[in-house]
Parts: sequence; structure tokens; C-alpha cells
Amino acid sequence: MKAIIKYKKPLFLLALLAGSGIITFFYFWNPANNVLFPKCLFYSATNLYCPGCGSQRAIHQILHGHITTGLKFNYLIGFLTLVLSYQLYVFIVQAYFNKSVKNLLHKPLTTKLILIVVLLFWILRNIPFYPFSLLAP
Repeated sequence: MKAIIKYKKPLFLLALLAGSGIITFFYFWNPANNVLFPKCLFYSATNLYCPGCGSQRAIHQILHGHITTGLKFNYLIGFLTLVLSYQLYVFIVQAYFNKSVKNLLHKPLTTKLILIVVLLFWILRNIPFYPFSLLAP
């Protein structure tokens, strides 16, 4: 266990560097018209949107300052941003300030609620009637 703690900060910095590279990639290349980005296998097989459909286009738009356009591609991006921001906050407080923080994301109820939100979003975005059609990318 101590070996994991010993490498926690360097691994975080490596992940931060990799994340910066990915963000740079999404900033300069538009997934909507570039073959470098993978297409959704679930959509290709079923013609139904998965919870992640539209995420690549959403990230590209948000990085260019078009927040509402990005959210229209995938509304879960906003939810994901909140969850990841909270997780980053907990990590930084624990790793760099040596303070104990109860991570609410590790609670079974939180996990179930996130699962329910994702499943509901998945179902509702595939209903082809207004207002649910607004959830489709």
C-alpha cells in the first residue's frame, strides 16, 4: 500500500500531462469531421444513442467556448464535469494537504444515483418525441 502512496503524486502529474494532451487534441481537431476519432459502436450496431454519444463533439465545442452548443450534444458532460471536479478536489486535498475528506462518490447511494441518472438519460434520449428529442446529439 505504501508503494501506491509513494507514486501517487507522480502518477497524478503523469495523468495531468496525458489529460492536457488529450484536451489539446480535442481543441485542434473537430470530431464532427475528422476520421481520427472513433465512432460509437453502440450507435453503429443499434442506431440508438448511448449515454456517451455526442461527447467528443461536446468537448470540442466547450473547449472553443461554445458551452450551450456543447451541452446540446451531450447534457451528461455537465454532470461528468461536476463529478470529476469533486473527485479532483478530494484527491488534491488528501494528497497535497494531507487532510482527510470523506469522498461522497464512494458511498453506495451516490453510485446508485449516478447509475439511475445515466440510465434514465440513455432511455430518454432515444425517445423520438419532443421534449425527449432535445436530448439526442
